[in-house]
Amino acid sequence: MLDLGAGTAAITAPLAATGARVLAVERDPEFARRLRARLGAADNVRVIQADARTFPLPDKEFLVVSSIPYGIATALLRRLLGPRTTRLRRAALVVEWGFAKRVTEPLPRSTELAWWAARFDIQLLRKVPAHCFRPSPSVNSAQLLLRRRPGATPRGERLLWALLRAARRQPTRSARSTVTALAGKGTHRLLRRHGIDPAMPTAGVRPPSWAALAEELAVR
Repeated sequence: MLDLGAGTAAITAPLAATGARVLAVERDPEFARRLRARLGAADNVRVIQADARTFPLPDKEFLVVSSIPYGIATALLRRLLGPRTTRLRRAALVVEWGFAKRVTEPLPRSTELAWWAARFDIQLLRKVPAHCFRPSPSVNSAQLLLRRRPGATPRGERLLWALLRAARRQPTRSARSTVTALAGKGTHRLLRRHGIDPAMPTAGVRPPSWAALAEELAVR
């Protein structure tokens, strides 16, 4: 389990108390020193002074529980969710409220956000008021839960990316026309099977529907 940007151990310490094995990553040398002083004797905690944006992520499946610094939220989620080879399976994150609203929109504003939402179930669990933190930030935060959607295949994800890019380039084009251009004829029933109106503009198709469609196309 990773705590990225562990800071003062507000999350690391409670996680460690459960008996979970925790890797605490902290860039600031002084905070890293304090983390080691507080938790260094625990057999289930390892503290590493490193930047969460460049620290080598595990090559085995991993979980993340973290309160992410507002300034690196996009970069960090891009790193965790973006690669096709990511080993992240689940994450519980505290992020800035506005950012949380953007990444949980049913119809994302960018291809990148749609890619994340197609491959991960991203839920906004609750708002966390600014007064819950010391010192209090100027904005509210939110708790996010992210879970990797099952069943993805390399070919399916390549098709998914192509569908998302095509939908972003021509948002008013019909879903049937967009899918036919990539996969050939016979897509009408396929779209219906996934709850997509063939005449619907691609801008109105939700990312999980694109993902399910891509996986079926991958085995045709």
